[in-house]
Amino acid sequence: MADYAHPELLVTADWVEQHLNDENVKLVEVDVDTTSYEKGHIKNAIGWNWQTDLNDRVRRDIIDPRAFAELNRKAGIKPTDTVIFYGDNNNWFAAWALWQYKYHGHNEVRLLNGGRKKWELDKRPLTTDLPNFSKSEYPIPTSDETIRAYRREVEDLVGSNKANLVDVRSPDEFTGKIIAPPGMTETAQRGGHIPGAKNIPWAKTAAEDGTFKSAEDLRKLYADAGVDFSKPTIAYCRIGERSSHTWFVLKYLLGVNNVKNYDGSWTEWGNLVGAPIETGESPALANVRC
Repeated sequence: MADYAHPELLVTADWVEQHLNDENVKLVEVDVDTTSYEKGHIKNAIGWNWQTDLNDRVRRDIIDPRAFAELNRKAGIKPTDTVIFYGDNNNWFAAWALWQYKYHGHNEVRLLNGGRKKWELDKRPLTTDLPNFSKSEYPIPTSDETIRAYRREVEDLVGSNKANLVDVRSPDEFTGKIIAPPGMTETAQRGGHIPGAKNIPWAKTAAEDGTFKSAEDLRKLYADAGVDFSKPTIAYCRIGERSSHTWFVLKYLLGVNNVKNYDGSWTEWGNLVGAPIETGESPALANVRC
């Protein structure tokens, strides 16, 4: 992992096993399949449901600073703790949780490289025992808006060639053949992509065992797609979780400074009245097809 710009943002499974009983390290599992945690998880890991713990379903938004503070208090997480996230689907929602932590100003966060998939492939132990942590005193934080993109910013960039718009969804979602992956209920009225976006599927950043590809392979992936990192970059997907994964790759593995996650993503843009869309392939799609 030494070839990454910020290898300190990743930990290995060996590292996790060595710190399972460290009171200043908190392990948190966040899965696409919200039933996975109760079936078995890493010892002392806290389990969060992405739909109810990290998502405000009334406002269709991530949790606000007050709810974030309360979530940490209940989990016994202190502002000085190192929080390690992991999950299924090569860390889809684990990366989304990490992005929210960075957004809310908790700096000591890491991803378990390979997530739940690598842990299980290594045949490492899982347990159904639930951890018990004393409630903490977590202050209400201030949000870091420099890592989050909103609809107005994206609207202003469409057609300007002033920024990279990176659509990290599957090619079928990008072209408009489908609106959402099979089984996903969060959807939009229209299929397609934001005009000018380049399709670089998030899955292309991970190896077969769920770990991240090398920095060299990652740089080639984005270079082949024509991404110009001298410009600001905004990643988006359907609801913001896959684009959080790409945001992590760009910011911490490749060291791209000006990169944001547009977490409104396609469920917002695809439902906007009057918002322009494109369908079909982009010129770079052939180079990055899944």
